Formats: sequence, structure tokens, C-alpha cells
Amino acid sequence: MKERVWAPAGPVEVGMELAPHKRGSGDPAWRQTLDGAIWRTSRTPDGPVTLKVSAGHRQVHGHAWGPGAEWMLDRLPALLGAEDDVSGFRVRHAVLDDVARKHAGLRIGRTARVMEALVPAVLEQKVVGREAWRAWRWLLQRYGEPAPGPAPEGMRVMPEPAVWREIPSWHWHKAGAEAVRARTIATAAWHVAKLEAATTSEELDRLLRALPGIGVWTSAEVRQRVFGDPDAVSVGDFHLAKIVGYALTGEKTDDPGMMRLLEPYRGHRHRAALLITLTGLRPPARGPRMAARDYRSF
Repeated sequence: MKERVWAPAGPVEVGMELAPHKRGSGDPAWRQTLDGAIWRTSRTPDGPVTLKVSAGHRQVHGHAWGPGAEWMLDRLPALLGAEDDVSGFRVRHAVLDDVARKHAGLRIGRTARVMEALVPAVLEQKVVGREAWRAWRWLLQRYGEPAPGPAPEGMRVMPEPAVWREIPSWHWHKAGAEAVRARTIATAAWHVAKLEAATTSEELDRLLRALPGIGVWTSAEVRQRVFGDPDAVSVGDFHLAKIVGYALTGEKTDDPGMMRLLEPYRGHRHRAALLITLTGLRPPARGPRMAARDYRSF
């Protein structure tokens, strides 16, 4: 076990910083225990790791187990947003004033791990969250390895890229992921070294979108987590444009309309969209919610 105590320059919202890496309530790679600590697993260049993060008085305590412990603790501040540059960001809509003050310490962290962001993002393409999270759980439980150290029961570390390339079609089917998403993940796993060698969000965007099955939405979701890109908007999201439009104008809008509304925040458009979602403002729901499909029955 290795330990690090980090004293950030300002307030850090540990739970909110790490929430983007959680894939549903039963995510085998992310847990929150009753003491408020966040546990998550990762596959680092040095091997698997379990990380426990808890906040104390003006300090963040990190404990890590496994071959990747030192690598992870070295990057703990970056994971919690220490490298996020908020200069130049200004609230330009009164509706965001309160939430911006309430979450003044909110930062966008970076993981530098492409596959752990890419696989669940691809699984979430064009499906409801419950369907994608079910597939993620099944695949990690079947192909992941037990989390190092005293992790909460059932936690798993995502498999190496080579494993994703070799998962047979019938196991993708059991997980509930159809062939298109399976091929996209397997193809990306062949190119992971090149993807993880990208030094900027723009370069990673170009490399990702050159792969079949990866478009604007998936690239943005990955770059938000890998590079902490504050400008990578999830264009194509089923809900986001409607939420942004309703919060800022009182009316739902589409993706082009959302981008026009976010233009004053260029350079920080993802940050602005994130704050908008935190307002809790949502357009009135009409009609039944989309149900999760189950490809295992097809």
C-alpha cells in the first residue's frame, strides 16, 4: 500500500470530481463507501491499481494498492482537477450564478487512460444508460481481474487491450452489446498505443474520429475524461441540448442551437454545460421513458 496526502490550493469536491468515471450504481470499477471515501480501479502503464480517495480538513488523502499505485498517486492532483485552468471562464447567464458560486471549487480532472474512458463511452452509444451499464458490468465481471488490496467486494480492474480484441461474439451478445459496438471497441484496442501517445485533446480527437464507429459524441466523452478538456461538448447527446436550451432560454433546442447558446463560453463550453446540468433545470417530461433493450433475447 502507498499513500499520499495532497493539500490543494482551494476546495476540492472529491465526489463530483470522480463522478464522471462512474458507470451506474453497480459499476465494478467505482464505489463510494459509507465513510464517504471513493474507490476506483484503473489499469495504468505499470499495471492494475485500486485507489481510495477521501477528503479531510483542507487535505485529500489517497491510498493505492497494486503495481500501478505509485503511478496513480503521482497523478492524483491531476485526477482531481489540479491542472484544470479556469482562467477566462466567466458566467454569462444569470441562471448559472448560484450554481457557479456553490461549486466554485469544481474542476475537470484528467486520467490519461484512453481505454477506460473509451470502452464505456462506446457501450453508451445510442442506448439508454441502464443498457450500457449492464454491459459494462457483465464484461468487467467476466474479463476483468480482482481489484488489488482491500477494495470493496466485487470491484474489478478492466482488462488489458489485448483481451478486448479477443472477446468472442457470443460473449458480447451475453453482455447485451451488438456487433457494431463490439467491433468499435475491438478496433480501438488495436490502436490503443497510438491513442494513448496523443499529447493534446485535439490530436486525440483526430485519432479517435479516424476509427470506424467513433464520432463527435464519443470523442468528446473520452477527451473530457482523458485530458479534462473544458471545451469538449457532448454533441449528439440525447438529453444535453434540450437541457441547455431549456435552462438558458426556457425552450428546448437541438445541437446547433445548443452550440449557439454555448458560443460565449468558447474554450469552456463543456464546463458551462456541466454547470447547466448542475442547476437541476429540466424540460417537462412528456411521454414514456425509453426502455433498455436486451440484445441477449434477440
